[in-house]
Amino acid sequence: MPELPEVETIARKLQPELIGKSILKADLLWPRTLATPGPAKFEKQIKGQEIREIGRRAKYFVIKLSDFYLFIHLRMSGDLYIKEVDAAEEKHDRLVLSLDPGRKKLVFNDTRKFGRVWLVQNPDEVIGGLGPEPLSEEFTAQMLFEGLQSRHRRLKPLLLDQSFLSGMGNIYTDEALHMARLHPLAASDSVNREQAGTLWEAIREVLQEGIRRNGASIDWVYRGGEYQNYFRVYDRKGQPCPVCGTAIERLVVGQRGTHICPNCQRIGS
Repeated sequence: MPELPEVETIARKLQPELIGKSILKADLLWPRTLATPGPAKFEKQIKGQEIREIGRRAKYFVIKLSDFYLFIHLRMSGDLYIKEVDAAEEKHDRLVLSLDPGRKKLVFNDTRKFGRVWLVQNPDEVIGGLGPEPLSEEFTAQMLFEGLQSRHRRLKPLLLDQSFLSGMGNIYTDEALHMARLHPLAASDSVNREQAGTLWEAIREVLQEGIRRNGASIDWVYRGGEYQNYFRVYDRKGQPCPVCGTAIERLVVGQRGTHICPNCQRIGS
């Protein structure tokens, strides 16, 4: 699943292609792609809307239109493309927005059909329950420490909880926990203030590095990034830890494949 750096990378690439364009029409090729509203209302409301801004909140694309907000979540296998308006339709295209001027179209392609699209006037309908952005000014080391202390949960599942901290996913959580030398199964309220500060720095560092390298390309779902060439632990089972040389191990935490260094990341260390 594309995580914060991948979504940020795609959003930045789309900005010069889309801002200022108007939506001529919407072709909904798989109705369940829409979370809200219904297909007929969606096609009516989005027609003629001008694209004013394109950004990201957590793992959502946020497209501000003249009168609405268009949210897109790629989930497991979604992707967004800009194509010529007369380009052939592909097998897994789910939504196509024809644009003017420029004879272009924005295509939402989603092999596994888990991705979703929302068209709303109030953004809080979609993103109101999200936690702080990890790269924002409001997210401080003190905020993280207090949040960890106020809960008694395993560390990795808590960091993946989008209501606690938005945008984190499997890859960057593993990388940040290794950098902070924290075990993913450690209790959140066992993390002291110094460790929380180190984790805060690690989260921001791995995300910023991921963005700088255009995200990570680890399979067919997302292409174009190079951060996978700099992983510390993720997807490196059996390979040496870059810090101590111990073989990386793979665990399952909260039904997620998880990679750690058993020497650097000890519970209670």
